[in-house]
Amino acid sequence: MKRILTSLAVAGVFASTLSADFARVEMGGGLWTNTPSGTLSYEDSGATGLYTSNETSNGSIYAWILVKHPIPVLPNIRLEYTSVEDEGESTGSFNGFVAPLGSPSSLKITQYDVIPYYNILDNTFWMTIDLGVDIKMAQIDYAAEGVTVAGVASSSYEDTTSLAIPLGYARARVEIPATDIGFEADIKYISYNASTVSDFRIKVDYTLGFIPVVQPAIEIGYRAQKYDLISDDEKTKINLDFSGVYAGLMLRF
Repeated sequence: MKRILTSLAVAGVFASTLSADFARVEMGGGLWTNTPSGTLSYEDSGATGLYTSNETSNGSIYAWILVKHPIPVLPNIRLEYTSVEDEGESTGSFNGFVAPLGSPSSLKITQYDVIPYYNILDNTFWMTIDLGVDIKMAQIDYAAEGVTVAGVASSSYEDTTSLAIPLGYARARVEIPATDIGFEADIKYISYNASTVSDFRIKVDYTLGFIPVVQPAIEIGYRAQKYDLISDDEKTKINLDFSGVYAGLMLRF
């Protein structure tokens, strides 16, 4: 029985290898038009503050690169960058400032994702499945205008927080035979200790196959991010969503 299972495993790996690329580099970038929504709240010893999104659509630049290599024991790597912004209003008492009703405020989350992953299937019967982990390094910048800081009214307040968030990563891709069209979806997700972070994408791309070495392509899709976070001291809670369509260009080598 053990020999049969071993033979089947070897055959599966061999079949996958026959249809897989031994080495590949892909990169892309474009514009993500997203609409933010949600709140940021602060509560400590009776002091209560609330930031509320104005839910105004914004355009965010995104970029990514994928490197696949022929060494099975080492993970492949995918790197991503994006930044989302929101404008809203703050009211009440926060850590470091007091905001009058409807104080203009803004929030920005800059994200760098490092994703080591393995190919479970690599273009086997036109299907690719990747599994890995995502280390999302997020920098959260918060600013408020017309607030009271250390007793001084009509002041500006700025604060920056950096987080390293580990998430599970899964990606599936299907290429339509006899066409240059591919469908793809990926998800990054973690839920731990009353906090949840997720990042979901689905897209279609079309490869322009008229260049033999470098293959350009276009991609159009939909992306949704959710940040439902509680600080370690349980005083600050972030509940923000960013979702919308994106479009960009790709290059395959």
